[in-house]
Amino acid sequence: MSGTDSPAARLQALFEGHRLTPTQRRIAHSMVRRAADVPFLSSVELAELAGVSQPSVTRFAVALGFDGYPALRRHLREVAPAGPVARPALSNEYQQAIEAEIENLRHLAEALADPEPVRKAGRLLAASRPLPVLGLRAAAAQAHGFAYFAGKVHPDVRLLNEGGTMLQDRIDGAVRAGASVLLCFALPRHPREVVDALAHAKEAGLTVVTVADSAFAPVAKHSDLLLPAAVGTGLVFDTACAPMLLGRVLLEAMCDNLPDAQAWLEEFDGKAAERGLFVE
Repeated sequence: MSGTDSPAARLQALFEGHRLTPTQRRIAHSMVRRAADVPFLSSVELAELAGVSQPSVTRFAVALGFDGYPALRRHLREVAPAGPVARPALSNEYQQAIEAEIENLRHLAEALADPEPVRKAGRLLAASRPLPVLGLRAAAAQAHGFAYFAGKVHPDVRLLNEGGTMLQDRIDGAVRAGASVLLCFALPRHPREVVDALAHAKEAGLTVVTVADSAFAPVAKHSDLLLPAAVGTGLVFDTACAPMLLGRVLLEAMCDNLPDAQAWLEEFDGKAAERGLFVE
């Protein structure tokens, strides 16, 4: 099954072009995460899954152009697999959280069946000198990890992982230095200053590439190219295996467009050996 033929991709296509409220985006995000099961859920079950009221589910279906949720569910059953995906019985919440992350990775693999968005992002990131990489709060670790590895192959990576009054100044500084692209990692809960920073980056003329937990995240309207990778929500704090892996995929795509990348890595390895930098 290709990424464009997967249940998640078909749901994503159904939602595109509709102006959804934050509650409706939450429902849509929950449906994409459980795309194979959604055609067999009642409106009450979907409401519980998304953490919203049952009337909100009905209003969501109407917003998509259906007479109500039963009509939406009939439509989904027409384009869905024959039945819900069987899952092994899991005994505790830790196993369930891991299984949910595995499912997020499966959805990411399906999305990457069409590699062109990532390849386009790789070309954009490689061409930007400097390359600012933004990630605050929950997304700071993702931005830091990307910037750490990107700095080994890209001549000028600028990590923006602290908010405050200087954030927009640092974006302006990158623009003055010649930056053409800003890469953003945006994960829930979404800080307002990230949304404001992306709006400022767009006004300053930067192309914004964003890795976010959902195509319906608040940062979507300020992103030129948004690459979704879901987070796990089964534990007290969200887990972000899929966004981390997508960041590594972006690094690979960027390296493909940096002709000196392999030589730089070999040079680093040589210097690291001379300095005894790593314990063998």
